[in-house]
Amino acid sequence: MRIRSVSLVDVARRTTVPDQLVEWDGDRVVALGPDDGSGLQAGDVDGRGLFALPGLIDCHVHVTSLSADEWADSGHRASYVAAHAVRALGEMVRRGFTTARDAGGADAGLTRALDEGVIPGPRLFTCGKALSQTAGHADLRPRGRELWDPHPDVPGIGRIVDGADEVRRAVREQARRGASFIKLMLSGGITSPTDRVDGVQFSDAEITAAVEEADRLGIYCAGHAYAGTAVRRAVELGVRTIEHGNLVEAADAQLMAAAGTFLVPTLSAYAVLGERGTEFGLPADRADKLAAVAGRGAEALRTAAAAGVRIALGTDLLGPMADQQNREFALRAQVQDSWDVLSSATLVGAELLGETGRLGVLAPGSAADLLLCRADPGSDVRVLADPEQSLALVVSRGEVVLSR
Repeated sequence: MRIRSVSLVDVARRTTVPDQLVEWDGDRVVALGPDDGSGLQAGDVDGRGLFALPGLIDCHVHVTSLSADEWADSGHRASYVAAHAVRALGEMVRRGFTTARDAGGADAGLTRALDEGVIPGPRLFTCGKALSQTAGHADLRPRGRELWDPHPDVPGIGRIVDGADEVRRAVREQARRGASFIKLMLSGGITSPTDRVDGVQFSDAEITAAVEEADRLGIYCAGHAYAGTAVRRAVELGVRTIEHGNLVEAADAQLMAAAGTFLVPTLSAYAVLGERGTEFGLPADRADKLAAVAGRGAEALRTAAAAGVRIALGTDLLGPMADQQNREFALRAQVQDSWDVLSSATLVGAELLGETGRLGVLAPGSAADLLLCRADPGSDVRVLADPEQSLALVVSRGEVVLSR
């Protein structure tokens, strides 16, 4: 299949090139370059007036979350949660996100179903359950509850492990079940009931155990962290990505840049929670925790960018909030220029996932994930914040999933 006479948004070169041809066969781009100007043939897509770019990558989603009340979510049947995830994944790819990294809750079963074409949706990278210490960010038990069901098929974002030996075993179990990375809860969070947002979680020995085991298994560790103390420990102990990072300061960012650590900010999550969190199930007693980090995300992003940190794109929108996924582009545009935001959503995301050259780029041999936009996102990336208006075509794995 071919797109003719299209303007190519070349993110790596930070330029838009007119009158290009893009051709793919199955899930592989086979040709890309100047259009020869010959007439359209049967099956060709007329790209005149449109802009082609690689499919977008969201490096922090939770497709099995049904609401902002994560304790309540853990009480649902797995089949019910999976049904909601199928809908969420289909909606996600039609918003232009052809790749996603689930940061807690989804497992390799969903990845397999997507890869086999059983359900529509993006390419999905999963960690299974995020690892949390007792009273950590994935310990969702209210203060009055003691029991916790550790079965891996019970819905929820995480599992509780304490001590280096338990952490090692948990990493091995997550890898055995198909995890492509390990998620560690390294500081407090908004939705957890019994920790402080600025709290520091897991010991050095526990983090080291996770990093060592992941490295042996050929995967990596991502760390949920807000406080600078938690971020610094994570970087020094070999954690590869920092999720959120709202309280990062200049010294923390410089340390991350020197170590090659990725940052995955999630600005849209705080914006939507602040506006409609109660409606979407956020318990009222979490408002102070939200306030402690919500106003710091943009400044932390600015600080990280100035230090040269590699910044991917994430959203972290739970349940019905996911329909605001593309809002991240408008929020990022307040801090970064359009090309930097596009790079986060394509090239940097692919590098984080270990998929450089295959995902996040349009080139001969790359995956056939691409979008056609009605306006040039290189000139103003905010056009991607409104996919209903901006997206004319979405191709995922070589198949057209949206055309309008």
